[in-house]
Amino acid sequence: MKIAMANDHSAVEMKNEIKAYVESKGYEVIDFGTNSSESCDYPAYGEKVGRAVASGEAKYGIAICGTGIGIGIAAGKVNGVRVCTCSEPYSARMSRRHNDTNVLTFGARVIGVEMAKMIVDEWLDNEYEGGRHQRRVDMLMEIEKNA
Repeated sequence: MKIAMANDHSAVEMKNEIKAYVESKGYEVIDFGTNSSESCDYPAYGEKVGRAVASGEAKYGIAICGTGIGIGIAAGKVNGVRVCTCSEPYSARMSRRHNDTNVLTFGARVIGVEMAKMIVDEWLDNEYEGGRHQRRVDMLMEIEKNA
């Protein structure tokens, strides 16, 4: 399974550690950068992850900036993307089970690498439950169509 990953300048080190961790779990990572600590614009990197997921190039995406918020807003602007920005594992788990999220974001200035690994584990190891949650996910997608 392919996972798109990207980051801004504040998250190069964390992205590299999380990328290696995800690859060690058997996933293929498509790395959209950046690999430089020079200031860059997070929207461009969030959009790259969002477009890779929406097009099917990758099944899921992980994007990291200082807080995880800006890069998540950018990824979420792409039709078909459902983003969760998480700072703890429970929200990551429930976002997969109930909301069928396909892009995970978090902040390199908010959490440490070990917490990021726990969040990634919960997010990747859980699956969408469907059932009673499908009606609500359909409602989310309908909002997108009418935006």
